[in-house]
This record gives sequence, C-alpha cells and structure tokens, in this order.
Amino acid sequence: MSADAVLHARGKVRDVYEVGDRLLIVATDRISAFDAVLPTPIPDKGRVLTGLSLFWFDRTADLVGNHLVSAEPRDLPSGFDDDLPGRAMLVRRADVVPVECVARGYLSGSGWTQYAVDGRVCGVALPSGLVESDRLPEPIFTPTTKAAAGHDLPLAPEEARDLVGLGLAERLKELTLTLYERAAAIAIERGIILADTKFEFGIDADGSLVVGDEVLTPDSSRFWPADSYAPGSSPPSFDKQFVRDWLETQPWDKTPPGPELPDEVREGTAARYRDAYERLAGRPFASYLEEMGVSAA
Repeated sequence: MSADAVLHARGKVRDVYEVGDRLLIVATDRISAFDAVLPTPIPDKGRVLTGLSLFWFDRTADLVGNHLVSAEPRDLPSGFDDDLPGRAMLVRRADVVPVECVARGYLSGSGWTQYAVDGRVCGVALPSGLVESDRLPEPIFTPTTKAAAGHDLPLAPEEARDLVGLGLAERLKELTLTLYERAAAIAIERGIILADTKFEFGIDADGSLVVGDEVLTPDSSRFWPADSYAPGSSPPSFDKQFVRDWLETQPWDKTPPGPELPDEVREGTAARYRDAYERLAGRPFASYLEEMGVSAA
C-alpha cells in the first residue's frame, strides 16, 4: 500500500483509501453470499465491476454527475501493487445520502416476496395477478435503508421523505428512475433485460447531487438474457446466483466463513461476469484489460 494512502473503509468487495483530498476505490475479487465473504476470489470480478461502472458513468453523465476523477493507470497513486489498474477509481469525496435508491422494472427477488404478501413493494401498490418476474406497468422507485452490515431494509415513500427530506427524496426518485430507463434501453438493445438496480448518491463539495460507488454492475443489478426470459419463474442471471445455487447444495449454515468454491463454480462465475461486461459494453473484456495495461489471465 502507498505510504500516502490510508485505509478509509473496507466492505465486502471494495476497499476505500484516503489519498489526499480524494478517495481511491479498489474493487477486489472478493465475493459474498448470504452476507458472508467467501474464501475463494473470483478471477477478474473486480475489474468487471470497475469496467462496467466506467462504461455507465460515461453513458449517464448527461443525466447526473458522478464522483469519478480518473481510472487511468497513470493517474492512480503509486506504491500499490501491480494489481491496481483496471480495478481502481480515483474519486471525489461526497457526503453519502443514507438511502439505497432502487429501481424495479420487473417483479423479482425481495420485491416478489413482498408482493406475494400484500400486493405492494416498499409501500407501492401494484396490480393484482402478477407472477414472478412479470414486467411492471412502469418502473417503480423502492428505496431501502443503507445498512453498514447485514441486509438493507425496505423504506415506504413517506419513510424515505422523513429520512432525507421531501425535496431530496423526490429528486432521488426522479434520478433513479431516469437512470434506470436509460440503462434498460441500452441493455435491451444488447439482448439484456435490466430487471432492477440500485444506486448510491452523495452530495459533493459543491453541493451537487452525484451518483457514486458502482453503477449498473452484476453486483448492484439483476441482468437477465432477453432470449430466455419467461414470466412465472426466476430467469438465469449474470451475477453470483450461480454461487448461491451451489452453496444451497452444501452442508453450510450460512455463517462465516463460507466454504471454498470448487474450480468449476469459481470459473463458471468468472465467465458470467465477463460475459455481462462483453454483452453490455459491446466489446471483448480483453480489450478493457489491454486499455488498462493489464495482461489477460
């Protein structure tokens, strides 16, 4: 680690360092499932997350600013190991808005679970008779708490307003749905359905609302291949569901540490992440690695 960098925070996947008046966000190859960080890293996962975030920052900058300063290897701080390029972003500091901003265009995951109870998702009433993975009449904003550990909890619209104020809550809703609709339109052109996604926002030093952290990646979004989509079931996805499915077959009580992943699960998961990048970005993942000066594995 650089002598000028101080560890600011460590999440399940990301390490954040203080570098002068900037932050350095490093996406590692760690993978978590059922709130446990597994002992087996997924090759290239961190670079996929960073590469896709850069792709989407570029395609949404006209809608909302972001915290990115640079991800170019020449602009990254010295003193780190050679693994930094391609997985690190130098970013501006921002005061984090304490709400996870979730947009849903399809009924899946925790949204489907909530709907099955009372026909609502985070307090938003939906038509009766929907089935799992149905497309919603229109995308909905379903914010959650931003938990430091464990699961985020759903927030009803009035709860979000109480937490951050009416004006900011309405702006977050507007931006979240606008970003979702832009990304969903781009994704479907590439044969990918964006079922849902979450964003994190902050207030920068100029008082502007900016989007930060990771954006529209397989870790923050539910991506489905359009050619196999069928309502009434849970479609295959470009994320860590492959790992979760394997873990469900193991004698593990879902308390850390989790089991080591076998080679076929590790490599199968890595292939799904790379595939997500290539389909969405429309170019080989190897091209991103080359651009970042990283040798392909």
